[in-house]
This record gives sequence, C-alpha cells and structure tokens, in this order.
Amino acid sequence: MDATIQELKERETEATKDYVLLDVREDYERSEFNVGGIHVPLGELMGSLDKLAPHKDDEVIVYCRSGKRSAMAAQLLTQSGFTNVRNLAGGMMAYLA
Repeated sequence: MDATIQELKERETEATKDYVLLDVREDYERSEFNVGGIHVPLGELMGSLDKLAPHKDDEVIVYCRSGKRSAMAAQLLTQSGFTNVRNLAGGMMAYLA
C-alpha cells in the first residue's frame, strides 16, 4: 500500500519516528530539495542492500521525484526480502504541491 503525502507530513511531527525514509533520487535532485532519510540512488540500490539490511523488518517509505522510481525500488526491496515497504505516492512533486 502506498504512503500518502498527508500521512508522511503528519508522521514527521511525531516525536519518535517508527519508519525509515529512503530517498532513491539522484544526488543533484537531493541537493535541490531534501526531506531526509537514507539516500541510495535507484541505480545503486541492489548494490546497497547490505547498508539497508538492518531495516529489513522496519516500515520503509521510499520516495523519489514523482513516485515512479520509488515504486520500482519498493518492488526490488520487497523481492529482496524487505517485509514492510511503501512507496510515497506522487513523490516530491506532490510533497511540494
């Protein structure tokens, strides 16, 4: 199930975060606007699974610019054994709207 922008913004205000944000955009996109989280560009995702392994059973919300790359990343993570991966619907375009 996709995560919504409204849900993310509401959860950002919580004192303790019970989820992991994963940004799969390119470096230049992240430098333009950044809401935080772990940064692993989509093209490097499969080679970075060791870095993400501690979060295999955590809720991972993946985001990109529009939601397309993060949907692919979510699928790859799920196929790699991550148990609770969600795509941020609309990505940063929707976040900034």
